[in-house]
Amino acid sequence: MSKPVVAVVGRPNVGKSTLFNVLAGERISIVKDTPGVTRDRIYADASWLDKDFTLIDTGGIEPNSHDIILSQIREQAQIAIETADVILFLTDVRQGLIDTDAKVADLLRRSRKPVVLVVNKVDSFEKYMPDVYEFYNLGIGEPVPISAASMLGIGDMLDEVVRHFPDQSAEEEEDDRPRIAVIGKPNVGKSSLVNHLLGENRVIVSDIAGTTRDAIDTVIKRNGQEYIFIDTAGLRRKSRIKEDLERYSIIRAVTAVERADVVLIMIDATEGVTEQDAKIAGIAHDRGKGIIIVVNKWDAIEKDDKTIYKHTDRIRQILSFMPYAEIMFISVKTGQRTGKIFEMINMVIENNSMRIATGVLNEIVSEAVAMQQPPSDKGKRLKIFYTTQVAVKPPTFVVFVNDKALMHFSYVRYLENRIRDTFGFRGTSLKFVIRERKGE
Repeated sequence: MSKPVVAVVGRPNVGKSTLFNVLAGERISIVKDTPGVTRDRIYADASWLDKDFTLIDTGGIEPNSHDIILSQIREQAQIAIETADVILFLTDVRQGLIDTDAKVADLLRRSRKPVVLVVNKVDSFEKYMPDVYEFYNLGIGEPVPISAASMLGIGDMLDEVVRHFPDQSAEEEEDDRPRIAVIGKPNVGKSSLVNHLLGENRVIVSDIAGTTRDAIDTVIKRNGQEYIFIDTAGLRRKSRIKEDLERYSIIRAVTAVERADVVLIMIDATEGVTEQDAKIAGIAHDRGKGIIIVVNKWDAIEKDDKTIYKHTDRIRQILSFMPYAEIMFISVKTGQRTGKIFEMINMVIENNSMRIATGVLNEIVSEAVAMQQPPSDKGKRLKIFYTTQVAVKPPTFVVFVNDKALMHFSYVRYLENRIRDTFGFRGTSLKFVIRERKGE
């Protein structure tokens, strides 16, 4: 099930980053940085009570002139409106209600998205509550007073946020069509690919009922099976600032990946893999999705008998954190190999949902242990008692051991490789949870 998306919007210096870090808690530092990916703190996983959600910080405004600030805030608000299920609109009780707040509120009101109005820096409710009431004038509901720095009022604010989450259970059960997100940098050919696949199969484009974002999803039918392609293409306007454009496309990618079963990461063959491609790929990897790397514009490359191997090696090198990802070389322009995409999607979906019987799994692990002894430290050797698969999408395994500290990352990788040797799992990450069993 895809997690709801909550976007934080507001002027400079109202405390967006502080609130973002408080809500993300320690989770953001627990997530290991993927090698080769310089992680931007644009998004984080957060949860309140039993509700998980993805938090997006739309910030990153540099205060130059008032006009530029205002246009950037509008652009931020637009990103939030397009991508979020709930918008957290942050204001500042110390600065009071200003004209910019009213303009952003107007934009948010017209979006018809749920907005939670939050008044920050209320370090003393007694002292500041009369000033909080002024924010009723924005006309977007009751202001929730908080202090992000002192962590006051955060629970009340989150109660209000989760109240607006869409009820997805009924919708998810009814719709089991595979969801495919096509992500990548602007101008890499994402829209062209979807249009090409659509034209080739002469099928209906339609809005999916109950879609919570303003993107239009496309239904494509192939061999009797319907697939939903999630649109991440089409930036509304060219940003003046390159970083804003990059930030925008990464935010779009996060929200699309959340909803997808399989992610097609499109790369421009003429450019090769860029740092931004690695960032976007890292998002899909972190979320445990099925992954296919689609190298487009292959027709524009001069080739000899080694070209495909050189390109593959370079991709594997830069995206070394996802060696399992499938790679395809296509040209949307000439239609070269685009027909193979659905075969690849079906295979990856199957692998992402594969279950292995516990008995068979333990045989494989026992053989692996016999071939390569587990690590030891100060005379104590790692013992693996039992392994079982507990989930799919991605396939998730729990390994019971005598001492977690002895289970080195390299040995987990070794076990993963042995499992892959036997069962393939092409195109999907595998997740391992190590648990201790005492007294054995």
